[in-house]
Amino acid sequence: MSVAGTEHGYTRYSRWSPKVRWRLTPWWGRVALVYVAARVVTTIVVLAFAAAQGPNAWTAGHPDYWAFANLWDARWYEIIGFGGYPRELPLDDQGFVAENQWAFMPVYPVLVSVVMLTGLPWNIAAVLVSGAAGLGAALVLFRLFRRFLDADQALFGVVLFSFAPTSPLLQFGYAESLSYLLLATALLLLVDRRYGWLFPVVLVWSFTRPGAVAFAATLLVHLVVRWVRRRAEPFPPRQIAAVVGLGLFTFAAGFAWLAVAGLVTGHPTAYLDTEFAWRAAYVGRVDAIPFTGWFLGGDWWLGQPWGTLAPIALVLVLALLLVSPWVRRLGPDIRAWIGSYGLYLFAVFFPQSSTFRMLGPMFPILGALAVPRWYWFRWGLVAVCIAGQVGWLWICWWIMGADWTPP
Repeated sequence: MSVAGTEHGYTRYSRWSPKVRWRLTPWWGRVALVYVAARVVTTIVVLAFAAAQGPNAWTAGHPDYWAFANLWDARWYEIIGFGGYPRELPLDDQGFVAENQWAFMPVYPVLVSVVMLTGLPWNIAAVLVSGAAGLGAALVLFRLFRRFLDADQALFGVVLFSFAPTSPLLQFGYAESLSYLLLATALLLLVDRRYGWLFPVVLVWSFTRPGAVAFAATLLVHLVVRWVRRRAEPFPPRQIAAVVGLGLFTFAAGFAWLAVAGLVTGHPTAYLDTEFAWRAAYVGRVDAIPFTGWFLGGDWWLGQPWGTLAPIALVLVLALLLVSPWVRRLGPDIRAWIGSYGLYLFAVFFPQSSTFRMLGPMFPILGALAVPRWYWFRWGLVAVCIAGQVGWLWICWWIMGADWTPP
């Protein structure tokens, strides 16, 4: 029996009751249990899709979990892990740069290759690296949320992160888990004013996934906010110099991979041309003018006038979210990141089925949804997240014939 008795009208629980044992579990244990529980649920859903998967370009029909978790871009990382990057850019039939490895950064495949030294095959090593990095991201995210939220709210923020519609990526052969870990670490260091430690984190992040340029914009906002609030929170010259130097370093790091690709191939725009090869499948070879991709995509998906109105509406919605009470609870640095990354996506991205994945780095906004404590609200969100996983896997991951909806 877990209930020990009653005293003064209150129920007393034994030390072995689930409620008491949960409360006695350290914060990292709770986070780990939440994360593992989410991965179990996701694995069940993924296995159901794998059982129904027919033959495709990467696997035979009904692949096992490890093969099914390494479809799509996971194969590009495997190619990099075994063969590196081409010195000569491949061209299509029209002489344009074709899809190739330069669109994917090296930290994740190198890390998977190191794990393979234990004798594990690529498929398993990739999933283990992603899963471990995802757990690390969940642990750091809890610490980040605790700077602004109660422990209960911070933990539910981790629940939403772990069960999110695109959370299967946390156990697939993609670099997202590792980039989330680095991003959460960078934000925690920024909030804690530990600027020196940010330099190596930003450097590794800039060779893992794109986004460092957006973080440079976040640092600019951070600099302005701290300067304005310098009477309430002292902002000594040493810290000013650190933030300025870090901002310049981060901005340069955001273009480092572009420079590496250009130097190795002898083609200055190698990285950008490679990225645009994926966009060409939708709108052809058009000039990549900043802040036009969403309007091109809107026109392709919706036609006019909605193709123009929809991107404008999305910008307005993001602006309203940033000033909403629940998001304001997260502090100026997290809000600055969400706004900066949103602006970055609006400037460089072409919306298609990968949009769901590209929105992933905005995951700190989940802390805002953790503010309310209504049970119906929280359970409802978890149910929506699990249903969203099914929908995302069906639309983006599961391969149906000549599939044109990549994750």
